[in-house]
Amino acid sequence: EVQLVESGGGLVPAGGSLRLSCAASGFSFASRDMYWLRQAPGKGLGVEWIAHINPGGIRTRYGDSVKGRFTISRDNAKNTLYLQMNNLKIEDTGIYWCGYFQDPTWVKGQGTQVTVSS
Repeated sequence: EVQLVESGGGLVPAGGSLRLSCAASGFSFASRDMYWLRQAPGKGLGVEWIAHINPGGIRTRYGDSVKGRFTISRDNAKNTLYLQMNNLKIEDTGIYWCGYFQDPTWVKGQGTQVTVSS
């Protein structure tokens, strides 16, 4: 059974930092491109990917809204994905999931809430 368990969310003031973690099990984590997702603003239940990392952890990509502030990383020995979030903004508030794309949908965890206060 695939399990993705996100943690590390919370309440933080604008300009602050948080580090999210995602513990993965039940699949070959080291072979998967992994993503951090969050709820798309104004898109109801839709999600958008904000960070991507390739299986080896060498290549990363970021959405424009987080580029330069967030860093995705992974530890394949620990089956764990990370997201370091710096200089958080109020608009970063939302639910964050880790996951991978398995056509035609995202496979993701239960999510962790991030709330950025003014």
